[in-house]
Amino acid sequence: MKLPFLDRHEETARFRKLLDQAEGSLGVVFGRRRCGKSRLLREILPPERSVYYVGDDREAGLQRAGLATEIGRLLAGFDQVAYPDWDALFTRWWREARPGTVLALDEFPSMVAVAPELPSLLQKHLDRAADSGIHLLLSGSSQRMMQGLVLDRTAPLFGRAREILKISPLPAGWIEQALRLTDPERAIEAYAIWGGTPRYWELAGDYPTLREAIRSLVLSPLGVLHEEPSRLLLDDLRDTTQAASILSLIGQGCHRSSEIAARLGKPATALSRPLQRLQEMELIHREQPFGEASRGGKRSLYKIADPFLRFWFRFVEIDRSRLGAGLLDAVAADIERSLPHHVGEIWEELARASVPHLSLGGKTWGPASRWWGSGLDRKPLEVDLLALSRDDRSILIGEVKWAAPRDAERLLAELEEKARRLPVVEGRKVVAALWLKTPIKGLGSDQLVTPRQVFEVLR
Repeated sequence: MKLPFLDRHEETARFRKLLDQAEGSLGVVFGRRRCGKSRLLREILPPERSVYYVGDDREAGLQRAGLATEIGRLLAGFDQVAYPDWDALFTRWWREARPGTVLALDEFPSMVAVAPELPSLLQKHLDRAADSGIHLLLSGSSQRMMQGLVLDRTAPLFGRAREILKISPLPAGWIEQALRLTDPERAIEAYAIWGGTPRYWELAGDYPTLREAIRSLVLSPLGVLHEEPSRLLLDDLRDTTQAASILSLIGQGCHRSSEIAARLGKPATALSRPLQRLQEMELIHREQPFGEASRGGKRSLYKIADPFLRFWFRFVEIDRSRLGAGLLDAVAADIERSLPHHVGEIWEELARASVPHLSLGGKTWGPASRWWGSGLDRKPLEVDLLALSRDDRSILIGEVKWAAPRDAERLLAELEEKARRLPVVEGRKVVAALWLKTPIKGLGSDQLVTPRQVFEVLR
């Protein structure tokens, strides 16, 4: 299934503006694999004046021949020469290409891996031909390498890029259009598995049901996504063992650094850098109770950030032996029983993400977070969602349920009781609201938020 080109309006506008300028330029796009970097390039490149080449792991001479072939489609005879090195190829390119021409090198880190001199050579040609009107676009999935090439002060290309765009997964609301889902409940279930990665949506769209897609793409050892986490880690890490171990433990319910360290047999201080690195890669996020200073950390919890990776480490990683033995039916049955809890967890996160885009109680709100700890009565207390109004005079308290509640009025009453026990209320006006899977009669729009409303704002 081929997806329409979704969202990316700002990224597209920025690159088109860049390529329309008379002055030559360098543009950089990076982000984790399968999020649509290559599709973005293909959408914005003007075909009549562009060369698009995808780097790979072959020897440099073979890659030069491949790039020369692509350039030859634009510049006649360019591919009739064997170039002894990259400098010779780029010298001719910058000499013969017309103003306004674009050279796009996709998966650039793969090219650099076999030809480390490339960044310095490109810097030389960019500096020499600053007024040539020729544009260069670089793209890659290795976030570590791409950031190092353009953001590290010691890197040859530092300070030369006019645009540096990070391509992240798409907002949740686009999955309805991508998979042609008219039922928002089904859309949330799908998002809980595939997250916002467009390529996963394309693959899933080839199957009639979510369960069949999970079975074929993820559970089967032959599935395209069965080994996906390993590929993601290899893009950015030389040694993936520790990162994979941390993700596995978080996926199985170890959310505190002390718990993770104890399971690994290491002091908690030894995990500071690995956890920070996984946060920088946006594979995990650190969750803190609402109102707690970001520099704190005593009550921090770590969670896998991406829904697909959370699903994989929660359900697939622990059962790889059974899956390898062909027991897909047994594993699928176990997942089916536990899936509502997983979906409910993702629904909670979508509910919190929706808060800054909603008007509730006649107020607009800042970012929402969970809260947990001891209430004013010193008894344990947890709240799904808290947010401050933009004027700082009110506090929003929310309950998020995936299972249909029997008594919404009782939930609202319980929320108000929780508010009285919350130490962070601080005399503000309390606005209570429910995020529920199914609409309930009798609740106004200020009290109830449904999946349909959440998807409408998360685009």
